[in-house]
Amino acid sequence: MKSKIFCLAVLSFVINVNGYGQSKQPTKVLIQNVQIFNGLDNKVTQGNVLIEGNLIAKISTTSIPAANDQTIKVIDGKGKFLMPGLIDAHVHLMFESVPKLQAMTADFAMLNFIAAKASEKQLLRGFTTVRDLGGGSLSLAKAIDMGLAVGPRVYSSGAFISQTGGHGDFGLPTDVPRKIGELSYAERSGIVAVADGQDAVLMRTREQLRQGATQIKLMAGGGVASDYDPLDVTQYTDAEFKAAVVAAQNWGTYVTVHAYTPNAIKTAINAGVTCIDHGQLADEETAKLMAQKGIWWSLQPFLDDEDANPLPAGSPNRLKQIEMSKGTDDAYALAKKYKIKTAWGTDVLFDSESAKKQGKKLAKLSRWYTPFEILKMATSTNAELLGMSGKRNPYQKGKLGEITEGAYADLILVDGNPLENIDLVSDPENNFLLIMKDGVVYKNTLTK
Repeated sequence: MKSKIFCLAVLSFVINVNGYGQSKQPTKVLIQNVQIFNGLDNKVTQGNVLIEGNLIAKISTTSIPAANDQTIKVIDGKGKFLMPGLIDAHVHLMFESVPKLQAMTADFAMLNFIAAKASEKQLLRGFTTVRDLGGGSLSLAKAIDMGLAVGPRVYSSGAFISQTGGHGDFGLPTDVPRKIGELSYAERSGIVAVADGQDAVLMRTREQLRQGATQIKLMAGGGVASDYDPLDVTQYTDAEFKAAVVAAQNWGTYVTVHAYTPNAIKTAINAGVTCIDHGQLADEETAKLMAQKGIWWSLQPFLDDEDANPLPAGSPNRLKQIEMSKGTDDAYALAKKYKIKTAWGTDVLFDSESAKKQGKKLAKLSRWYTPFEILKMATSTNAELLGMSGKRNPYQKGKLGEITEGAYADLILVDGNPLENIDLVSDPENNFLLIMKDGVVYKNTLTK
């Protein structure tokens, strides 16, 4: 009897928590006199945007009457540039602002507090949606949706899944040999899932889906930030990949992988993976395969410049960083040559100073793309990638990454035209006058 009462109490708590903060009455906001970039077309339109609740209800080149409607809050856009909120397709909210050792050893509750602050800063940089590819952000994503924390919409993978000694194995050298079934604190907290063998990968994948992951992230090859795997190492077998792919497909979503080399990329694709993150060392044959299969390529503008995440000089990880970043120009050239569906993300790890440069990292795409191509990639194109999560998509009420009727009211008002000067996105503090997410204004300096 006591167990039944306990279960009912837990169920009641879950129901009440899930309903937290959802009783707010819809509001109406009219943004007048703006130059509208819809995230889809290489043009701007002078007009007005009416928001009802969290959706864009009407876009008009003529005035939208508001004088007799006391429920409408009117914002004069003063002829400024209105664009969709930005989307970062590769973040790690739990790891962005803490050193690696702290990320792997600190109390998980404290990491959530740090990550919540990092999420708020991302939103105030104009990023209204992000795809989190590992680190245990599922609770944070839910807290943001419930109004308990401030931040972007989060498409969370939960824990990233890695083999022993793979890119996601951040354990100490003394952690092995492990007893079968023994879990580290990071694994128990849902930060990382170390899984070896088809059955273990299948179970860990299902666990992430059970907890609410929108997509699955596996490590397919060597990484820069990890200590045990050279870049050329291929991780996971065909059978292990297929276990994750089948589980994700059964839930109507997809698997993306961390991979740099042709062998890692091709192994993952042949097993049914539909998105490659990074891929800096891909060759022509691999790019052709990606194009033929319709694979998404989520590329990051990793350059060995002043904005690169600092790694100790002469260290193995620093040498890997140099090798990887040398392939970035070739990777973008191949993506463009074969017209591969290309997304953009930052992938900042363990460095709060680098995280501040999120917009600057977007502007770096001007090395390969026009301002329009950059803005489209970071809005409607990235939104298309997020849509691959199908019914696991927690944001199906409206469209993301565009200013159209029926889209989510995720908006940025810019002092200047980024289609003419993309560097404006590098300084959101001064250039982003208004930031709105889900119909709620989080920044407005127009009245100052």
